[in-house]
Amino acid sequence: MGEDKAVKKVVHLRVLTPTATKVDEEVDMVIMRCINGDMGILPSHETYVTVLDDGILRMLNGRRERRLAVFGGVAEIRDDVVTVLTEEAHWPGDIDKDRAREARDHLQQRIQEKADDVELLRDEVLLRRALMKIEVSDFVPLDEPDED
Repeated sequence: MGEDKAVKKVVHLRVLTPTATKVDEEVDMVIMRCINGDMGILPSHETYVTVLDDGILRMLNGRRERRLAVFGGVAEIRDDVVTVLTEEAHWPGDIDKDRAREARDHLQQRIQEKADDVELLRDEVLLRRALMKIEVSDFVPLDEPDED
């Protein structure tokens, strides 16, 4: 009799924007920011649909981790496939770090000067996005992916 080899279970992750497919690959685990907190998805996760908040989507394969800035959207988990639909997503190389830092500095100054609640809330959201872009662009993976 032949030996049964264990098949590694993975999650197929797709991240789609209106203009591009940002991710279409298999990963060991996905961690994403939902409106009610972070959510981790491993193989055999139950079917689920959730609304995403602005956050960093993390893709883990063994010790290798990659990060993508995702700005809202929805995610569906079904049959070991995670499909994320979002208006905007950025890889570290997509982000102009100097521009994000300028936006951060400008928005922090505006927030300190604000009294209008509506403008203050808008600026706080924009500031959070600028900070997230800076965090993603500063991320250094443990293991760089092989270039094909």
